[in-house]
Amino acid sequence: MGLSFCGNDRGSNAYSVDNGVLDNGCFVDALNLVPHVFLLFITFPILFIGWGSQSSKVQIHHNTWLHFPGHNLRWILTFTLLFVHVCEIAEGIVSNTQMESSHLHLFMPALMGFIAATTSVVYYHNIETANFPKLLLALFIYWILAFITKMIKLWKFAEASLGVQHLRFCITALLVILYGLLMAVEINVIRVRKYVFFANPQRVKPPEDLQDLGVRFLQPFVNLLSKATYWWMNPLIIGAHKRPIELKKIGKLPIAMRALTNYLSLKDAYEEQKQNTDDPEKSPSIWRSMYRAFGRPILLSSTFRFTADLLGFAGPLCISGIVEHLNSTTEIDKTNKTGNMILGVYHMYSTELLQNTSVLAVLLFLALVLQRTFLQASYYVTIETGINLRGALLAMIYNKILRLSTSNMSMGEMTLGQINNLVAIETNQLMWFLFLCPNLWAMPVQIIMGVILLYYLLGNSAIIGAGVILLLAPVQYLIATKLADTQKSTLDYSTDRLKKTTEILKGIKLLKLYAWDNIFCDSVEETREKELTSLKTFALYTSMSIFMNAAIPIAAVLATFVTHAYIEEDRLSPAKAFASLALFHILVTPLFLLSTVVRFAVKALVSVQKLGEFLQSDEIGDDSWRNGEMSMPLESGKKYKYPGDTKAINRKGRYRMDNYEQPMRRQLRPTETEDVAVQINDGYFTWGSSLSTLSDINIRIPTGQLTMIVGQVGCGKSSLLLAMLGEMQTISGKVYWSKLPDCEIHLDGNISGHDSGLSYEERSKNRHSVAYAAQKSWLLNATVEDNITFGSPFNKQRYKAVIDACSLQPDIDLLPFGDQTEIGERGINLSGGQRQRICVARALYQNTNIVFLDDPFSALDIHLSDHLMQEGILTFLQDNKRTVVLVTHKLQYLIHADWIIAMKDGSVLREGTLKDIQTHDVELYEHWKTLMNRQDQELEKETELESQTTLERKTLRRAFYSREAKNQIDDEDEEEEVEEDEDDNMSTTTSRRSKIPWRVCWRYLSSGGFLMVFLMVSSKLAKHSVMVAIDYWLAAWTSSNQRNESLVDPFANSANSTQNTEHHSYVPVFIILCGAAIALCLITSLTVEFLGVAAATNLHHNLLNKIIHAPIRFFDITPLGQILNRFSADTNIIDQHIPPTLESLTRSTLLCLSAIGIIAFVTPTFLIALVPLAVAFYFIQKYFRVASRDLQDLDDSTQLPLLCHFSETAEGLTTIRAFRHEARFKQRMLELTDTNNTAYLFLSAANRWLEVRTDYLGAMIVLTAAVAAIWSSSQSGLVGLGLTYALTVTNYLNWVVRNLADLEVQMAAVKKVNSFLSTESENYEGSMDVSQVPEDWPQHGEIKIQDLCVRYDPVLKPVLKHVNAHINPGQKVGICGRTGSGKSSLSLAFFNMVDVFEGKIVIDGIDICKLPLQTLRSRLSIILQDPVLFSGSIRLNLDPERTCTDDRLWEALEIAQLKNMVKALPGGLDAVVTEGGENFSVGQRQLFCLARAFVRKSSILIMDEATASIDMATENILQKVVMTAFADRTVVTIAHLVSSILEAEQVLVFSSGNLVECDSAANLLKQEDSVFHLLVQTHK
Repeated sequence: MGLSFCGNDRGSNAYSVDNGVLDNGCFVDALNLVPHVFLLFITFPILFIGWGSQSSKVQIHHNTWLHFPGHNLRWILTFTLLFVHVCEIAEGIVSNTQMESSHLHLFMPALMGFIAATTSVVYYHNIETANFPKLLLALFIYWILAFITKMIKLWKFAEASLGVQHLRFCITALLVILYGLLMAVEINVIRVRKYVFFANPQRVKPPEDLQDLGVRFLQPFVNLLSKATYWWMNPLIIGAHKRPIELKKIGKLPIAMRALTNYLSLKDAYEEQKQNTDDPEKSPSIWRSMYRAFGRPILLSSTFRFTADLLGFAGPLCISGIVEHLNSTTEIDKTNKTGNMILGVYHMYSTELLQNTSVLAVLLFLALVLQRTFLQASYYVTIETGINLRGALLAMIYNKILRLSTSNMSMGEMTLGQINNLVAIETNQLMWFLFLCPNLWAMPVQIIMGVILLYYLLGNSAIIGAGVILLLAPVQYLIATKLADTQKSTLDYSTDRLKKTTEILKGIKLLKLYAWDNIFCDSVEETREKELTSLKTFALYTSMSIFMNAAIPIAAVLATFVTHAYIEEDRLSPAKAFASLALFHILVTPLFLLSTVVRFAVKALVSVQKLGEFLQSDEIGDDSWRNGEMSMPLESGKKYKYPGDTKAINRKGRYRMDNYEQPMRRQLRPTETEDVAVQINDGYFTWGSSLSTLSDINIRIPTGQLTMIVGQVGCGKSSLLLAMLGEMQTISGKVYWSKLPDCEIHLDGNISGHDSGLSYEERSKNRHSVAYAAQKSWLLNATVEDNITFGSPFNKQRYKAVIDACSLQPDIDLLPFGDQTEIGERGINLSGGQRQRICVARALYQNTNIVFLDDPFSALDIHLSDHLMQEGILTFLQDNKRTVVLVTHKLQYLIHADWIIAMKDGSVLREGTLKDIQTHDVELYEHWKTLMNRQDQELEKETELESQTTLERKTLRRAFYSREAKNQIDDEDEEEEVEEDEDDNMSTTTSRRSKIPWRVCWRYLSSGGFLMVFLMVSSKLAKHSVMVAIDYWLAAWTSSNQRNESLVDPFANSANSTQNTEHHSYVPVFIILCGAAIALCLITSLTVEFLGVAAATNLHHNLLNKIIHAPIRFFDITPLGQILNRFSADTNIIDQHIPPTLESLTRSTLLCLSAIGIIAFVTPTFLIALVPLAVAFYFIQKYFRVASRDLQDLDDSTQLPLLCHFSETAEGLTTIRAFRHEARFKQRMLELTDTNNTAYLFLSAANRWLEVRTDYLGAMIVLTAAVAAIWSSSQSGLVGLGLTYALTVTNYLNWVVRNLADLEVQMAAVKKVNSFLSTESENYEGSMDVSQVPEDWPQHGEIKIQDLCVRYDPVLKPVLKHVNAHINPGQKVGICGRTGSGKSSLSLAFFNMVDVFEGKIVIDGIDICKLPLQTLRSRLSIILQDPVLFSGSIRLNLDPERTCTDDRLWEALEIAQLKNMVKALPGGLDAVVTEGGENFSVGQRQLFCLARAFVRKSSILIMDEATASIDMATENILQKVVMTAFADRTVVTIAHLVSSILEAEQVLVFSSGNLVECDSAANLLKQEDSVFHLLVQTHK
């Protein structure tokens, strides 16, 4: 039959126009072709020219992405238009099958219309990117023409009395409406942009964000299609494969998403409530403000969500339609056919189309695509809003922190912990609540709709199934709450375990030397046991939760179908059975999530309450006097006048981010020169309680002079400084700050309100900025230089002068990167003195008129104090005529003071110059003199000692020496890794970054035990097989119900038998299968979780043992933080995160595979279509995994600085406020928040990118499965089975990829733990058996050192070379030498802690290298340089093995002069020792170490620089004890001060690893050229 446009049916005169041209239906259709052809002719040349010229600049720069008015509406209308065209084509094709010959005019114009509509939107997009609106005229003409031609068609249809019941009439009417609307959109563009018909077209600038090249987050600016599919993310995600995503790559946030923007909108909503309430006490509701600021996007998201949920129900309905109409014939009676011939062609009824299976398949596909698009859009909008909310809340909290009253912080109403929790936990809880927020109202609707549909399909039995689900939902909620509780207790145990581990690692050297490592290791294992018990409970609840999720739908299906079989009259058809099966699958998700959402809602309520309390807490007093904002009252009779700017701010009324709106400053002429910088009149100040801390304060601080504040500890010196700074609450009285002399005011009167444009130099001379060094040093996590300059411009000369004044240069030289070293990073911890000097340096460096120093000498030794006083305070500050206020205990500096304020018990005792006090208060002066003398004596003592500072530097040097070695080794490791990977000639990075770490996964599984792995795999496979069997059986059962159709032969006769036998044959099997499935669900969920617990147990156990038994060198070269990370973060991931991920991954993978298997079984042709889909899926997951990992890392790495910044600010509040640097810190906080939010936004956009793509793939799978089923005309029951499974694939595909990506990130933890498991342990066995060693060895303590060579590591140079020495029993031996000469290495060699590679040490006839380590170390004693105490009791510290009697312990304490002190403690020997022994002084700790050495009665004692960190008095005690108590034992003293070994019977002098002199001290002193003589001379 030939093709022809109007068809050539017999007897039809298709081409005749006798009745008038327009009455020929075919001509009207031809007319409809004209506009489409016109558009294609016009646009194609333009597009080709455009593309040709653009090929050079492939990527149009995005500042041209200007949306024309009505942009989104146009896209939506065009998509609707395309959909209607598809319907029109389908209708035409179906109608055409009813005709005798082919009538092209039925579907040809519709096809052209489809192409034209597609072209129109491509054309529009290109015009928009080129910003050339004149070309839109072509579209305008097209819409008009199309509208007219369609109107004619509609008019003709109406004449021929076609009505709404005919499908073609409906379609035409819709098209008319759409073309009309598009025409209106086009007219609107002309109206707004005036690009034609108007004299002056409007110039439009692109949005500010797009002019800024730094903005890379383009979601708000791209066109609708790209928005919906995240197409703009492609370059980023695919690019990640070649090189990792860095912070630079993700750029800045668009303005609307920045923390500041959102903060301002949230704050306005919050403030507005404050103003609108009549009751000032009532705090504004945070919920209301959140709704005011972020309500609209949440509503938008909820709308999307509802649309998606409704579309979701199209799936089951389409399935039921397809299965029902699959075998019903589409033939229609001829009588009917002629009745529908109007205008010479056949017209379908509207209902007919929905009975066509192919049409239903396409509809199913479209519904899925749309549903998924809407769902992802809803997710994206909530996530973006959640992030915005978090940014706003963080800014709000930060702003509040900066205004918190100090008393709040110090009196413990607001602890740092609480603030950190607010930042880290509460804001995130609220963010998560927002993410899940739309679920709160979408889910109930979804559940109700689902139940209604089920009822419509199955009648009453559906209610029973839904009832099962609803009854089990509370159980789910119960399990969820239990889970949260268990997690809390697990957390407590793990914190406890971490504390113990940290202590062990800090004192590892001591533990090894005393052979106590196993005892402490066991105590950690004990805590770990408790933690594991808690983890097992956690695993149990988790597996219950997983089990409930899997079992509920099975139980529901079982209940429903069995009751249906017994109570309903009609039989279950495949169409109904599979539609309801699909509905049950839909219902499970909201029910499962509902428990989570409810839990989050409860948490969010708590968080908001905490936030509200925090925002209402007390703020610091109104310090407008320091802003120079309040007019100062003129005091009569005083010669000082304090004019100022009159502007008072009501503190309660408003609080604002100060920097964004700074008050005006007016320049005022001082009436006369003042010589007072600060003055307090009748001041009574308090720290928040009603009692005043400072009372009756009348003082003045003279300008440009040095004022000292002295007094006993706790008499209110520091409080006085803080009172002047406005940190205390004023009960009564006034603080006056004077003005600067004229010449120093840089601000002219005409500078208007916002002066944030001023540079720092101009503002920093502002009189109200005070340089302040607090008593407790406070440093930022930044470089040393940043800590000193603290935001001021860098001035080299000044910087150098400050560093010299604080004698920081030697310390800086020791740091690995000089003053560019980050403090607090990689375990670089400075000692107290070093930290304090940096704080003082900061105060000196600032260019302020007034400097407050709060006891800057407390942590410094005498040399440094003198130097700082002379160079820093007297020279550097006084030369600049800066006003200095110094709080100090060192009375010897009083002679330098110009003005002295003596405090006592919170009030001023005396004020005046030293001369005044000498004449007027002789008593006080004398008291001071005696104190000064005492201090001078101490001074003499101290000069003999090697100063504390040199010591601090020494410890620093040690830390770095070892770290550099470590870095070398690290680099070597990395190189090795690279070499291993370079086998493939692909670019190594690419291959390495996209590989899944299978080896590590296997390592993880095998540590769980092979039995568990086998159980898990087999039960998983069994479970999924049974699940498939249930559904297959359902197909068999329902198909057998239909007339004489049978699925498998044996059931052929069942159709003839009665309904009863049918029940007998099918129902029992169905029940058994469902029961088995439920049981298997339980088994699988339990095996996975407990496999996780087993793996966690083994990995931690092995890790702990490896680390504790590692050689000491390992701890020198591995930063403590790194080891602790393995025990904290990594162990936590292995404990809690890997098992659920693993479970989810295996479940979703197996579900997808079983679904694809079933579809392939039903329609083998599907496999052909599967190949391209599988390839697409492979590439999507490959690219996504790499990008996701990078973005995850960025999110993690940007979160830490943000949290640090918050806690730093809270700690250094007084300093920041004194310096007046709030604005700078706010700015920094906003930057950090935005950076973190950018990373998080990109991460969630990447997740959406993935989900949209996998969802579309899933939709393709459904489409191909449906089409294949329709064409192959299989059994209806099986088709239903295949489609139901295809629908589940869409849900699970993206989970496969996301779980893969998560697992990859989590496996990194296993990899890190594994890298430590390969460390060599020390050789604990030795070549001798313990039984061969005499019980009381070493009896005499004779030591022979023969040709000894020692090194720390086979790769390093030897530290001791060919040392020979002989020490007689009971001899007192001194070992000395300069730093680094190998003294300490010798002491370690006695304990076999270092690598002895030549020679030997023989003690009482036994070569120590042959001894088992435990034996050797438990028989010798050592006192180390740094005293180490462990938290616990005193008894534990002296005798952890619990082998000694109390008398022995008391005896040891008595020898160490500690007995009386310990007796006085509550609990005596069982008194508490806090972490690190902080509750004892350093000297006392050292004495405890001595007692510890004495408890172990060994005949050899080694003292390694044991007196380095203690004062004279304690040292004398130590020396005396050693001489008396250890009289009969061999004592080897390694001395840092030669003076301590002048009485030694033998002295070994080392120089760079060689023993250079060996004789008694007296003899060596006589030889003037001896090294020893030189050492004594130089006091080294």
